[in-house]
Amino acid sequence: MDKNHLLHLIVERLQHDLDIAVRAAQTAYEAATHEENIAENKYDTLGLEASYLAAGQARRVEEIRQALSVYQQTAGKPFDEQRGIQVGDLVMLETEHGDSRQLFLGPDAAGLKIQADDQLITVITSRAPLGHSLLGKAEGDSVEIVVSGQRQVFEVTQAL
Repeated sequence: MDKNHLLHLIVERLQHDLDIAVRAAQTAYEAATHEENIAENKYDTLGLEASYLAAGQARRVEEIRQALSVYQQTAGKPFDEQRGIQVGDLVMLETEHGDSRQLFLGPDAAGLKIQADDQLITVITSRAPLGHSLLGKAEGDSVEIVVSGQRQVFEVTQAL
């Protein structure tokens, strides 16, 4: 997997998500400011609810814009064995049960899922417990996290 290609796919996906979020924010803003949503009495909260939605949509637009800006400035660097896994690395993990997953340790946009070369890659950040645990690890190392009281162990099978 070419990291530059993966970064390109992430930027494309964020641009698509931004377009959708901008349209949703505009629709929410129009609903919040429409004359039919002016409160007729103290119990009429439709306009207030629409304004909360518009504010949330505006925050989402800004979050995506920030993530897009970061990824547009990110270049795919080769894995550095001396430093171990760092932000910007593509990591393959295997569970104790033999299940594998591919993660991209990105600077932002946690939870984004990208389909690349018939493989599903999930973006995580170093702020997540698993992402933080991966920092500095190398192929063959094990990573252990506890999620909802359940211990999960992963082996790093590849880092790019």
